[in-house]
This record gives sequence, C-alpha cells and structure tokens, in this order.
Amino acid sequence: MEVINTLGRRKTAVARVYMTKGKGNVTVNKKDYKEVFPVAVLQSKITQPFALTDTLGQYDVKVNVSGGGINGQVEAIRLGISRALVEVNEENKPLLKEEGLMTRDPRMVERKKPGQPKARKKFQFSKR
Repeated sequence: MEVINTLGRRKTAVARVYMTKGKGNVTVNKKDYKEVFPVAVLQSKITQPFALTDTLGQYDVKVNVSGGGINGQVEAIRLGISRALVEVNEENKPLLKEEGLMTRDPRMVERKKPGQPKARKKFQFSKR
C-alpha cells in the first residue's frame, strides 16, 4: 500500500492527512498527537474512525494541520482520516457515514456587517 493523501476541513482549520500501513502511530505537525492534543476527548475524536472500522493500530498517520482552534483542527483531522479509510476500503463508508464522520461541517463564522458592532448585534437604539 502506498501513501494515501486526503484533506479534512472544519471552520478555518485545514488538515492534510497522509496514511500508510503501520503500527498505529499518529503524528500531528511532527509531534505525537497526545502531545499536541493533551485532552482525552480530543484524542478519542482522532481515534474514532479507526475504532468504528476496527482498524486501530493498522495504519500510521502523518498530519499537517493549520488554522482554527484545537477543536476545529481535531475535527478536520477526523474527517481526513475518515476519507482515507474509505479510500482504503469502500465498505467503511456506510459505517462512518452513519456516525456523521463523512460530512464536511459547513458552519463558518458569519461576517461582520457595516453599521453594526458584530455580525448580528446592533448598536443600542435610541428613540430621542
């Protein structure tokens, strides 16, 4: 198996995922993922696609991620890993789709409009 290259995005975070056969090492920006994301909930989000498809410890993953916050980055990585697992085996798609891991979350920050302090907030209205 050669290197499988996929992309995952969430808000402004972009994760480039490179997956190969291996022992289950996940490297994020040249560091171990447990070092980059010390919170257990975020670590479980990264391993979720492997757990669902019973492929824990079968693939090595290298990730370059930039932009956004830590949660957006983790969810971008999760989408990239899910897409890579579908490329490896098409039978993984229904399992991952059922859990909502194949969907690119389209929610983005709404832009600020002129004449307002924020996207939807208005300046205080004065009658007189």
